[in-house]
Amino acid sequence: MKILLISSTGGHLNALQKLQSFWQKHECCWVTFKTDSTELLLDAEKVYWAYSPTNRNIPNLFKNLYLAYQVIKKEKPQLVLSTGAGIAVPFIIMAKFCGVKTAFIESFTRVQELSLSARLVLPFLDKLYVQWEELEAKYSKAELIRI
Repeated sequence: MKILLISSTGGHLNALQKLQSFWQKHECCWVTFKTDSTELLLDAEKVYWAYSPTNRNIPNLFKNLYLAYQVIKKEKPQLVLSTGAGIAVPFIIMAKFCGVKTAFIESFTRVQELSLSARLVLPFLDKLYVQWEELEAKYSKAELIRI
């Protein structure tokens, strides 16, 4: 299976790294923001650099939506998997319109409510993974996992 891994930098990227035992068995490529640490961390990986900032930045939303179209068309993933944050929105929406399976893993820090990114992509998700029983009980699409 080919997986497109999407995350912003920092904790969201670290959460995807913790899932290495899952994704390393598959062909993967990444989408994140270009920083010194992400370049170093993903040095051996195929990476597409997204436009930042994403919060309240409409021009970058459209740039990332177009980037999502280009990457999905070129890479033809079977799954788009994201841990957030804002960069997840254009990629999950585009993936769904292209017929690609989508999954979002909500941050461990979200206990009572979904993040804005998760709420925005919820209608486009095949799977929503949460890390707290409170969220699993609140959202019918949610499935509990621990990472």
